[in-house]
Amino acid sequence: MRRLKLIRKFFDFNPYERGRWVETQATAIPAGSRVLDVGSGSCPYRACFSHCEYKAQDFAVLKPEQISGKSGYGNIDYISDVLSIPVGDKSFDVILCTEVLEHVPEPIRALEEFARIIKPAGKLLLTAPLGSGIHQEPYHYYGGFTPFWYQEFMKKAGFEQVEIDANGGFFKHYGQESIRFFRMTAPWKIGLGGVGRIAWSIIWLILLPIWLFVLPVLCRILDPLDRDQGFTVGYHVVAHKAVDNR
Repeated sequence: MRRLKLIRKFFDFNPYERGRWVETQATAIPAGSRVLDVGSGSCPYRACFSHCEYKAQDFAVLKPEQISGKSGYGNIDYISDVLSIPVGDKSFDVILCTEVLEHVPEPIRALEEFARIIKPAGKLLLTAPLGSGIHQEPYHYYGGFTPFWYQEFMKKAGFEQVEIDANGGFFKHYGQESIRFFRMTAPWKIGLGGVGRIAWSIIWLILLPIWLFVLPVLCRILDPLDRDQGFTVGYHVVAHKAVDNR
């Protein structure tokens, strides 16, 4: 298990770091709190909130292979549109929403719906990409959200104390794309034939250790040098429902 975590840390850092962030946030949630996981999919974070009253929501229209882990949906309590979740006003202490907003046609209205559901002084835990390829099509509407978007529209929706942290900087992102480049240029995928395929296969195998191992590890080591972190895979966001937002 420890070896698997080490492998994910270097070669699958995006979901690894996001998972660690959710685990850390979950430990700060008081026992017995009501937690709603919006767009929960396979419910990968259910165990993190075992000390809470955990409920899951999703629109539940994707195919199993489109869901993270490719294991299909978990136990969903509320099957609904994210803009109209069938729960009462101020009925949850915490909303968790990871990698969902890019799939919502009206993400600003989604924030307003979260504000309706969360109790005053309650917490919103949210992640979304800044840069990503098209996925879960055709339900992918936005390329990403910037810190300025969160600051602008979360406050308008009734949240305060908005904390935004980048999930790595340019180098981690570059290392991730190096692995993607290796996968996408596999000789059996790029459509070359004959001599061209043989020649590319040789080059691809020679460069394989660099693309798949050297660059991802080196990029993780170098990532602290990127202090701006303006070129990141996404952001982890914590916001609190304003107490006077009744």
